[in-house]
Amino acid sequence: MHGIANTAQAQAWNGHEGSHWAAHQDRWDAVNAGFDQPLLTAAAIRSGERVLDIGCGAGTTTLLAARAATPGDALGLDLSAPMLERARTRATEEGITDVSFEHGDAQVHPLTSGAFDVAISRFGIMFFDDPVAAFANIATALRPGGRIAFLSAAEPEGNQWLQALTALGDILPMQGFGAPGAPGMFSLADAGTATALLAEAGFQDVRAEHVQAYGIWGRDAREAAHFMLDSGPGRHLLGRVGPDVQDRARTRLVEWLRPYRTADALRLRSTAWLLTAVRPD
Repeated sequence: MHGIANTAQAQAWNGHEGSHWAAHQDRWDAVNAGFDQPLLTAAAIRSGERVLDIGCGAGTTTLLAARAATPGDALGLDLSAPMLERARTRATEEGITDVSFEHGDAQVHPLTSGAFDVAISRFGIMFFDDPVAAFANIATALRPGGRIAFLSAAEPEGNQWLQALTALGDILPMQGFGAPGAPGMFSLADAGTATALLAEAGFQDVRAEHVQAYGIWGRDAREAAHFMLDSGPGRHLLGRVGPDVQDRARTRLVEWLRPYRTADALRLRSTAWLLTAVRPD
């Protein structure tokens, strides 16, 4: 792996968070799969193109892009070694050969200039500590006229999983949790901020479209609550209180989630900005 500038996120995604996402890749795909088609539609990947997937994680969108680009190819870039290991295993299992994965920081990773036709990202762009540097590096990797299609989490209140956690506010210390603008998942929750950063990095025709999708969090409220509290945000909150308070929080969360169970699964709505732009000719 080449040099890392974003050290805090590298530490997080090579620790429990990255291992959890790798181990539960199918569960996280069920949460986020509703955004795949809007992303791919906006990217408009054509046969023979080269695709760069930023923050590719366990490789779901990279593999989808590789299929769409055949006989082109796709490169997935991510900070997380555990997730990339899972991505490579999946590519082998699925027999997809026109795909590769690199371990690196999009802010500084040496990408071949003008090598890609399109760059995509499904929720991999919100964790940069220097987003302008990252976006500028991505722009350099695109050919003139190359395009981007990125998803970033939108307003926190539009995400029902976050509503579920904040409903525990009288039990768990929620101060500052999910605040837009702070480093992390809601850093680009304001569309104006996101589009301004892309423009500053040199992109043109920058647009933001508000999209939403329902994801499957589990078969029922108990399974969904366990999964939610075992993920990074949930573990962070539970780690700040004792066992008795943790038990109260689990019980409360299960009750909050029960109304969202349908006949076959528990689904929650998430919202996002679909960001598109082009590199100038």
